[in-house]
Amino acid sequence: MNSNKQVPGILIAAPGSGSGKTLITCALLQILKRHGYRPASFKCGPDYIDPMFHKKVLDLPSRNLDVYLAGERGIISCLEKGMKDSDIAVIEGVMGFFDGISAASTNGSSYDIAGITGIPAILVVNARGMSKSIIPLIKGFVDYGDGKRIKGVILNNISAMLAEKIRDDIYEETGVPVIGHLPVMKDVAFESRHLGLVMPNEIADVLDKIERVADELEKSLDIMQLLDMAKCNLSIDKDSADNDQSDDLLEKIELFRQTHEPVRVGVAMDEAFCFYYEDNLDLLRELGAEIVPFSPIHDERIPDVSKLILGGGYPELYAKELSENVSMLESIRNVANNGMPILAECGGFLYLQKKMADAGGESYDMAGIFQGEAHMTTSLKHFGYVGVTAEKDNPYLNSGETIRGHEFHYYDTSDNGDICAIKKPVGDRHWQGYRLNENVFGGFAHLYYPSCPEFIFRFLER
Repeated sequence: MNSNKQVPGILIAAPGSGSGKTLITCALLQILKRHGYRPASFKCGPDYIDPMFHKKVLDLPSRNLDVYLAGERGIISCLEKGMKDSDIAVIEGVMGFFDGISAASTNGSSYDIAGITGIPAILVVNARGMSKSIIPLIKGFVDYGDGKRIKGVILNNISAMLAEKIRDDIYEETGVPVIGHLPVMKDVAFESRHLGLVMPNEIADVLDKIERVADELEKSLDIMQLLDMAKCNLSIDKDSADNDQSDDLLEKIELFRQTHEPVRVGVAMDEAFCFYYEDNLDLLRELGAEIVPFSPIHDERIPDVSKLILGGGYPELYAKELSENVSMLESIRNVANNGMPILAECGGFLYLQKKMADAGGESYDMAGIFQGEAHMTTSLKHFGYVGVTAEKDNPYLNSGETIRGHEFHYYDTSDNGDICAIKKPVGDRHWQGYRLNENVFGGFAHLYYPSCPEFIFRFLER
């Protein structure tokens, strides 16, 4: 199928993390809304938290564009889904512009995604402590790589006077215009913790902060120039995109819907469990599943459903509250012991342990589906993309079958399991993981269902 559909948009990139991409992305979304546009937001890479900030502004889901998890065609499909009722895409980059899956490759980087989609990049430069040195930094990023994908610059943490003095020199040396700048602003930065930014619902005045940044950025932003850049993207040609997923996924989905009754799937969604790929939720819905949100913190018991998904998040911050909700723990234990299919990943896996210690080391009783104990460590246990391959029999993955995912956790358990071999996509690093109890399947990786749709087919039909 060849759609050749234009997707107007911009990609907000930076030389490295900590440059202000998320805050400026949210401010741009707010400014576009003010001007009557209907923006859709996206995030390069597997991050969960940055899209939550986008959603806070738009009140719409933000989607991940991830080359390793979804492949080129998956990215294109995701863009088209997200743009269905919108007129401009705003994509937040990942890490530094050229940082990819490995140190030796730009594959999966913001630069790579800009090339796949043809959407131009705007480079956000943290100018604090610099003046003339800004120019060679920008020039290096503009000139590096096969194609000049950076079309504009936003200077962050710079005085208006210095920005005005240097903008002509930047254009003369790099050929790229400065389309806006932000001064140093007190009390607007988003705080961080061990898994990244704190979540937007934990920031009492998050929308006020975004409004303040949008007000300030709009004073200098050349929005017409930004919109002109957004038009200068390539056509999306589905036939020319590499297809790293099954070509017949749509046919498989249609066949599944024709041969299976719809089911209700309970999905844990609250302060403790909130890390979900929108593509995973989309696939569940496309297969006829009704997603029923519930809260392991606040609800007395699980809803009337036939399956459960316990996603990632920050259960360690709510260990006491989770432990004190005894009726919910009993409800989950009962359905698990009676054979209900349950998928648990990362935070959900911690919740199903016998005990979990909070960040301070205080231990609390959990669901006890898995007889292990979870505890905080002083460093990342595993970080990055993984392939999860079944080595032992289980209801969801056939032996030798692989599903792709991502790990990022400081927590560990006393028994991570040995159902699957888990391997990094680059190099030889590997380990074992995943546990099984009846139909309960749990481990640390955040799995991407479309990379192995049979995994979720079996979950829904079991």
